[in-house]
Amino acid sequence: MDENENKSSRGHGYNKDHEDNKEEQLEQYYEKNTGPGEKMTDDAGYKVSNDRWSLRAGRRGPLLFQDFHFYRKQSRFSRERIPEKVVHARGFGVYGEFETYKSMRHVTRAHFLQEAGRKTPVFTRFSNFIGNKGSKDTAVDIRGFATKFYTQDGNYDNLALQFPVFILADAMKFMDVTHAAKPNPKTHVPQATVAHDNFWDYVISNPESAHMVMWLMSMRGRPRSWRMMAGWPINTFRFINEQGQSTFVRFKWVPKLGVHSLLLDEANIIGGVDPDFHRRDIIEAIECGAYPEYELGVQLIDEEDEYKYDFDVLDDTKLWPEEVIPVEIIGKLTLNRLVENFFAEEEQSSFDPATLVPGIDFTSDPVLQGRAFAYRDTDYHRLGTGNINEIPVNKPITETNINNRDGFSKYRIDVDSVHYHNNTLAGNTPAETPPEEGGYAHYPEEVDGHITRERPSESFYDYFSQARLFWNSLSTVEKQDLIDTFNYHLGYVKSKLTRQQNVEFWANVDREMACIIADNIGVERPKGSNVPMSKSSPAISQANTPHYAATQKVGVLIDNGFNGEEVRRTLDTLQQYGVFMDIISEKLGTVTGSDGTTIEVNETFKTTYPVLYDSIYVVGGRADNEAKFRQDIMEFINMTYKHYKPIGVATTGQSFFPKSNQNNLAGVVFAANNPDFGKDFASAIAQQRFWYRT
Repeated sequence: MDENENKSSRGHGYNKDHEDNKEEQLEQYYEKNTGPGEKMTDDAGYKVSNDRWSLRAGRRGPLLFQDFHFYRKQSRFSRERIPEKVVHARGFGVYGEFETYKSMRHVTRAHFLQEAGRKTPVFTRFSNFIGNKGSKDTAVDIRGFATKFYTQDGNYDNLALQFPVFILADAMKFMDVTHAAKPNPKTHVPQATVAHDNFWDYVISNPESAHMVMWLMSMRGRPRSWRMMAGWPINTFRFINEQGQSTFVRFKWVPKLGVHSLLLDEANIIGGVDPDFHRRDIIEAIECGAYPEYELGVQLIDEEDEYKYDFDVLDDTKLWPEEVIPVEIIGKLTLNRLVENFFAEEEQSSFDPATLVPGIDFTSDPVLQGRAFAYRDTDYHRLGTGNINEIPVNKPITETNINNRDGFSKYRIDVDSVHYHNNTLAGNTPAETPPEEGGYAHYPEEVDGHITRERPSESFYDYFSQARLFWNSLSTVEKQDLIDTFNYHLGYVKSKLTRQQNVEFWANVDREMACIIADNIGVERPKGSNVPMSKSSPAISQANTPHYAATQKVGVLIDNGFNGEEVRRTLDTLQQYGVFMDIISEKLGTVTGSDGTTIEVNETFKTTYPVLYDSIYVVGGRADNEAKFRQDIMEFINMTYKHYKPIGVATTGQSFFPKSNQNNLAGVVFAANNPDFGKDFASAIAQQRFWYRT
């Protein structure tokens, strides 16, 4: 047996013959407890004769201390939960693969970016920043988009947010902004929202937060789906090529379905009726084979151009405008497999921006420098062990030879008698690998100066120029939505002084915006005015994102007596466009058309809500309780119409839309006398919102 075979037999999970063997590696950890002939055992392996009743002294007597089966079962259950993450506690992870479109060899030696067509297994976790594990998916919040690449050089963690900028410019404030955003320490209220005094006091007291808060209050803070959410690792990294040359790089994930959002009203209602909305959405998509896809883009700045721009490339509160520094698309992420066990894989997953591979390195980005320490240190506490990468979901697919030993939750059984470096007894192995042979080496950045707590450059003090750039880039609809979101959150602030200070603060971004907010939250209009920034960035506005009918979800409101041929033709057309559908009626079972056509009902008006759908198809029909049926349909129509969503109306559903001069019925598509109804409805579904509906 050669050395590699011996390592594989000891469970290292290393196989040089497989480019992508993460799923194969994980399979060795899968255990199935149920099935024909399977007998219950204790964790030590003995068979259990009674798992229902505790051991007592007499039939009505007290529990005996010697009942070790009860003790082990209960004490183990008492330890099933681990501390939740301080931030990003609520999350969900899935597996997939990343395919490189073209070689990036000219700028980086990273193995997974060397050749077009190379595929790398990944694990991606989406998460919310503020709320606890039991909070809602649809909170107005910062969202994580973390991807672990299982590369042939080892693991690489790419940690993104749904915004291109961060709320602070130096890691020293991690604790402060988190404390300010979390629930009040006295009452522990409110949960999963920044609609409270502490957060808005923090904002006005730490003005570098202005830019990211604009993104947070915009539609970007309320994604329709993780499948329709962009992602930016907000830090500046370096690509290093084989010649040792450095290029500054920022990454961007671009969803193939475009970037789309919920209205604030929708997000609030969905958070109550279905707090798992985003989880259900991605599970449904993967189970249906509509795999979420994202293209990876990079923005590159040559080392010699570091000081060329009107922002500091190391400042995470500033974006790199795409019109100035284009995004180059270099690959595609496809998420195609759900976890087998949420706790073992998702909850125990660990991400760390300092988990890098040769060819990707740090810069002196002040936030990145702090994150490089904070993430692994947090997980040492949360997971209770230094053996984080022995947990299967975190385990690299490459060979690992380390001198680390012992600690909680140690699974690897190291059989070497030598476990230190340098040594002579084992030929000084495991040996170091020179950079030219693939060993990781940091870029030899030149540094000078005095030890200081100064900011890296004066442009770090420019708090409002890019916040105004963001405002200038929004459509009229997006601006109104942002103002409404400010009104909602600042409306919860009890301190009138804090509300007034916020109005003065946001006047630096746009005076007119601040005046409207002031009028809505009961304070004086601001005295100041906005900074003189006239530039805009079309890439910022969601008005310029792609729109598709595919995977948009339609609620079909139906009962007996519908036009079978018409409805079946419409449903078939929608299915061809990749539309997801729920058939909603009074009760589960089937509904029957006038021609005998039957359709299976999978939701009732009791079990679902209009806000959970991107569109509705009003078919109508004859119900047992006609009055209640019409009332339920009108509730769906009113809510859907109010939220500007498309509505399809079958010939049997026209009675729900009486003629009126009070509305323009924009986005309402009628089947009557329309042979292309299915296509027209699908086109409306793709448009998603009809903002100028009255």
